[in-house]
Amino acid sequence: MSPTITLVQGDITAQSADAIVNAANSSLLGGGGVDGAIHRKGGPEILDACRKLRASHYGKGLATGEAVATPAGRLDARWVIHTVGPVWSATEDRSALLASCYRRSLAVADELGARTVAFPAISTGIYGWPLDDGARIALDTVRTTDTSVTEVRFVLFDERAYDVFSAAAAKGSSS
Repeated sequence: MSPTITLVQGDITAQSADAIVNAANSSLLGGGGVDGAIHRKGGPEILDACRKLRASHYGKGLATGEAVATPAGRLDARWVIHTVGPVWSATEDRSALLASCYRRSLAVADELGARTVAFPAISTGIYGWPLDDGARIALDTVRTTDTSVTEVRFVLFDERAYDVFSAAAAKGSSS
């Protein structure tokens, strides 16, 4: 069963959902963009949980395309699902890794029993993924992944990202 997909322009850290997806770096220890914002607003509980993950199962960090959950700290969510998106490359097709971020995040959400999940546009910021292609991959992957999640909310930072995702959503729903 595929979830209802909604698009929202705004700040992912202000969302109320069972799980908020973090476009993390492989260290899991915070960074810039969405990652930094989630760690800042969520507070030290998220960083503490990430440090424990690094000390146990993820000593070398989280692999690109994988996902893992922590408590959400002060965010209006129960969990943060951290996933590491690929850096875009003009010479190597990494789209399967980007799709894996969405698929693995939904699998983790299912394991947790999360029904509502808020996603950013993974890899489309500092990692340089072209927004139109990132939107297509995100929407296609969520639509075709078998999950118990009932709502996937794409939280787009600005009007341009919202418009690109809206166009991709309209295109995908008519095909």
